[in-house]
Amino acid sequence: MIIDASNLILGRMATFVAKKALLGEEVDVVNCENAVITGDKNLIVNKYMQRVRRGVPFRGPHFPSGEEAVVKRTIRGMLPHKQHKGLVALKRVKCYKGIPEQFKDKKAETVDFANISKSSMVKYITVDELCRLLRGNN
Repeated sequence: MIIDASNLILGRMATFVAKKALLGEEVDVVNCENAVITGDKNLIVNKYMQRVRRGVPFRGPHFPSGEEAVVKRTIRGMLPHKQHKGLVALKRVKCYKGIPEQFKDKKAETVDFANISKSSMVKYITVDELCRLLRGNN
């Protein structure tokens, strides 16, 4: 199953992907940089900056700074990743920035209940913008 993350709310998409992975499906998430996180931009950036600064340098815990890694980390949070079934399910999930060559000719699905309409007055930030701000503040 290929899921296009463009204009999808990150948390809702992550729960959908986690359920599919637990059921045994291989899930590929493309366009991870276009997923959105709803809420006030400053609050979201501050929350993620706390996660980045939490660890000890060179020892951890380390928070990812790449777009596809942030999405995969969010999906990991929806899985019981410390149990065997969660580890196996997480290995079934692959996240990509953009659309790789192997998926260009295949049809990507979308998650209807996770879609955000850009015309609404909802505050949001894209994962790409969040990662650029996190890299710039380090």
